Amino acid sequence: MIKGLYETHIQVSNLENAINFYTEVLGLKLAHQDENRRIAFLWVGKDRDFMLGLWEQKENLQTRHFAFRVDKEDLLNTSVEFLKNKNLIPYNFLKNGSEKPMVFAWMPALAIYFNDPDGNQLEFISILEGKEKPELGILSYEEWLEKTS
Repeated sequence: MIKGLYETHIQVSNLENAINFYTEVLGLKLAHQDENRRIAFLWVGKDRDFMLGLWEQKENLQTRHFAFRVDKEDLLNTSVEFLKNKNLIPYNFLKNGSEKPMVFAWMPALAIYFNDPDGNQLEFISILEGKEKPELGILSYEEWLEKTS
């Protein structure tokens, strides 16, 4: 019955700033804004495929995590430069100072992280072809290729 995840919602400290970040910086499209409730909905990808809800919360802001699906080639070749060009700091899951995407071998998937202005942890992720290998843990893409070739 379930075919996927349609929408997720996060709290933001300033709705206008968040709309600007997600539309101007990340390229999402504003679908609807409700000034009375201080919320906005953004299309992720093609209109009506997936939606992100932004809820303004002035106190007790609770940050969240979610991932944007991207192509493997974009993740490997342009994601870090894209983030840096937008004045965002890319980091890997291990937070070990490397800006290179890492592989979660149990999936397997390649990922790089960054934060929005409110501290929500965002991720670019690409599911890799091949069989999962949870025994390998989390490793660089180069190590993944060496161990799975």
